[in-house]
Amino acid sequence: MAILEARGVCKRFSTPKGTISALDGFDLEVDDGEFLAILGPSGCGKSTFLHMVGGFDRISDGQILANGDVITRPGRDRGMMFQGYSLFPWATLAENIEWPMKIGGAPKARREARVQELLTLIGLPQGGPMYPNQLSGGMKQRVALARMLALEPKIMLMDEPFGALDAQNRELLQEELGKIWAQFRRTVLFVTHDIDEAVALATRIVVFTSRPGRIKLDIKVDRKGMGFVEFRKSQQFFELRTQLWESLREEVIKARQMDNSK
Repeated sequence: MAILEARGVCKRFSTPKGTISALDGFDLEVDDGEFLAILGPSGCGKSTFLHMVGGFDRISDGQILANGDVITRPGRDRGMMFQGYSLFPWATLAENIEWPMKIGGAPKARREARVQELLTLIGLPQGGPMYPNQLSGGMKQRVALARMLALEPKIMLMDEPFGALDAQNRELLQEELGKIWAQFRRTVLFVTHDIDEAVALATRIVVFTSRPGRIKLDIKVDRKGMGFVEFRKSQQFFELRTQLWESLREEVIKARQMDNSK
């Protein structure tokens, strides 16, 4: 059953050189519980689409529906995690994680218990009194993930959340996110430029065309019961990665040609 539907979505921007269409006639359905990775060249509308799903950006034409309701503004059913470290620097880790529950009116005892559950889940059971400036980048993103989980959204929107991390921490966090998704089975829309990351995490991957963005390739990922590490070493992983790169490479070249013609 589709939890998210995009119908004929268009997004246009006015620039000094004229109007640019980031998305045009864009259609997509996402089923409840899917982990959907979104790949595409720079400027194809990936992050723009995610922000429109989040209710942070207006649609020029068309509709995006969540659970059958047209999205017009942000809502508690959709949580957003950004590439940057978006924690409140003046608040402790516990206060950062507690924040969405507090503004939602959850009782204090429930908030405190849930914060401890989430700190334990991300491997920082004693980290509640700490502040963000005491953490590494990888740890900050763990806390940002815990804060999004505290919201208990039906749809988790992730815009290159591991893009600023070093390769080692990035791969460890991918593995941890995969385990967390398997536990909670929330619907995830995950924007990334990293093909390996998309293949390692997603149950379904879509490739956007160069601007204006549309769906060029839409494929399911079947891990055949393999775990994260085992799947990354499999022949299937490398075959799928090759297929995605061949499709994506054409669009990256088109995007470059478009930029060079300006």
